[in-house]
Amino acid sequence: MSPALHPELDLSISRIIKAPRAVVWKAWTDPVSFAQWWVPAPSRCKVLELDLRSGGALVTHFSEAATSDFMPHLSACFLAVDTLERIVFTNTLVADWRPADVSGMPLMTAIITLKDHPQGTDYSAHVMHKNRGDRDLHNDLGFHEGWGTVTAQLAALAERRV
Repeated sequence: MSPALHPELDLSISRIIKAPRAVVWKAWTDPVSFAQWWVPAPSRCKVLELDLRSGGALVTHFSEAATSDFMPHLSACFLAVDTLERIVFTNTLVADWRPADVSGMPLMTAIITLKDHPQGTDYSAHVMHKNRGDRDLHNDLGFHEGWGTVTAQLAALAERRV
């Protein structure tokens, strides 16, 4: 269960994905599938670690164009992984709950929830921030556009697999 949305500190996005939860879950938990939707196209994603356990690492790099080099995107730690239901991760920690170096990045914890819906899966991402400044920075960096795009890419991938 997610904490209540705090409008001054949190950002969220939700969508009905017309695919079963198991299909959406696999797109989230399989590194090859995850790399296909995690960053807005035409950027590309490389999954370096996707260790789906409490304390496991989530590390991705991205490339803005087909010819450019990959650079760091996200280094995070999974806090909770409840099969087919919830994934919680934070960029304030790295693998095995070690403190992260997040200079210049907004501190966040993301709670991804999957629920059954008559049309498939009710998907939501609730992203919590330490303070209003981090929330506003994340918003100004394009939270709704970026997370909206990748959620649409996730939906397209999952819906093709049904």
